[in-house]
Amino acid sequence: MPQDDKAASTRPILYISYDGLTDPLGRSQILPYLVGCARRGYRIHILSCEKPGRFERDRARVRAICDAAGIGWHPLPYHKAPPVVSTMVDLAILRREATRLHRTHRFGLVHCRSYIAAAAGLDLKRRFRVPLLFDMRGFWPEEKTEGGSWNLANPFFRLVYRYFKRLESVLLRTSDAVVILSRAGKAQLLRRPELAGRSNAISVIPCCVDFDHFPLADAARRAEARTQLRIPDDAAVLVYLGSLGTWYMLPDMLDCFSVYRERHPGARFLFITLDDPSFIRIEAAQRGIANDEIVVSPASREDVPLFLTAADLGISFIRPVFSKIASSPTKMGEMLAAGLPIIANSGIGDIGEIVGETECGAVIESFHRQGYERALDGIERCSVSAERRRERATTIYDVQLGIDAYDRLYQRLLEA
Repeated sequence: MPQDDKAASTRPILYISYDGLTDPLGRSQILPYLVGCARRGYRIHILSCEKPGRFERDRARVRAICDAAGIGWHPLPYHKAPPVVSTMVDLAILRREATRLHRTHRFGLVHCRSYIAAAAGLDLKRRFRVPLLFDMRGFWPEEKTEGGSWNLANPFFRLVYRYFKRLESVLLRTSDAVVILSRAGKAQLLRRPELAGRSNAISVIPCCVDFDHFPLADAARRAEARTQLRIPDDAAVLVYLGSLGTWYMLPDMLDCFSVYRERHPGARFLFITLDDPSFIRIEAAQRGIANDEIVVSPASREDVPLFLTAADLGISFIRPVFSKIASSPTKMGEMLAAGLPIIANSGIGDIGEIVGETECGAVIESFHRQGYERALDGIERCSVSAERRRERATTIYDVQLGIDAYDRLYQRLLEA
């Protein structure tokens, strides 16, 4: 792709992420955007915190991607323990390294993914007047409290929560631009006094998908996937993709599968996840779901598109709490890219509106048998083809739309 001369002449950009590029999230939700922006002429450096096991396994592959795109990658070790204290240690290291890199490269913009990274980027804003793009993603302090990581009954965690809420207020007030994942999240932000009269400072960019990485199923790929997963050719398959920690409602999804298999005897529930399969099988057994009706398979980023072709229907139930108003689950775009219809619940970012607008699935009205029945009825009535679902999903989730949005932000901030 030819480079944009205007972009190529700008000062370099520093991207700071507390998530590692060798994490699954880094491969799917950081690198595709930044590689796309680098191809448009931006000179990008990435500062990230890498988990030791994943770093050793995948660093050569990630380094090759960065080198091919002309991206400078500066990995740092991630520290896990003790909780909170290790995070503050990582933050201090990020601040030090960001300052060191700036003195060498003289960045024209610092793009920070979520709160820890933004705390490091804020130093560059204050000390060197580097424009700050706060890619807040969602409401992280509320995620930590609602997810149970920070128990506010504990005085220590109350202090931690208040610290990050104060930081959030400073970031919203002083950042040159803010990115949020959903329109519902933006509406919530616009109630904040720090953003009064600054609606144009907030951009909505959902978690996007590289559609080239997720081809539609054909008969050959479907047969190959089912052979690898040991799923019968004639079985109806419900699929869940990704981690099952904290937010995802496994018992309710299993209850929905119980209704699904009544309609489709011999059905299988496929979990494409790196999680321990034992707790999935325990929960299933408590609901009278046989062991051979559950298929659990880990998958690399390269395996996921193939395994999705084994399925007939996707599912994602997420706890509808306040922090999830700002969410955009990556799995939704990936399942739609594969052409699958989806059953999901509302109250999670813009999912309810997206499912309605694209007619790509059904939204659960209640987590009870009647709600599951109505959702499955809706799926059976839907006449939208897999090709059409994918086409409609590209208008929302295509990674090129995300790259275009960041391109516009970069140009505006660098020119200013």
